[in-house]
Amino acid sequence: MNVVPRIVKKSDLTKFKTNLLDLKREILEIETASSGSKKPVALDQSSVGRVTRIDAIQQQQMAVESSRRRTETMLKIEAALRRIQSDEFGICVKCGDYIATARLDIDPTFVKCVNCS
Repeated sequence: MNVVPRIVKKSDLTKFKTNLLDLKREILEIETASSGSKKPVALDQSSVGRVTRIDAIQQQQMAVESSRRRTETMLKIEAALRRIQSDEFGICVKCGDYIATARLDIDPTFVKCVNCS
């Protein structure tokens, strides 16, 4: 049984835009709070032991990767907001069909329908 996707309604667009802006604000807050954890690890062995320094380097690299992922998500959010602004939100970039609203409820940054993913 094929389910015909719903065209995104104006009320849904408002909801998606609000959700995207909230997510953007949350990511910016996390990025600000964690900015210190991305700083390079000092190589002063007199104050930090080798194992502790390795752990600190690992933590720093994890913070850098988390920041990279947040940046990637921010780019997707910005693109989704531009699609809302230009009335292209909810349209598959590959085939031009509508993206099911239920799919956009999961992640409003999706740019492809289920068939093209």
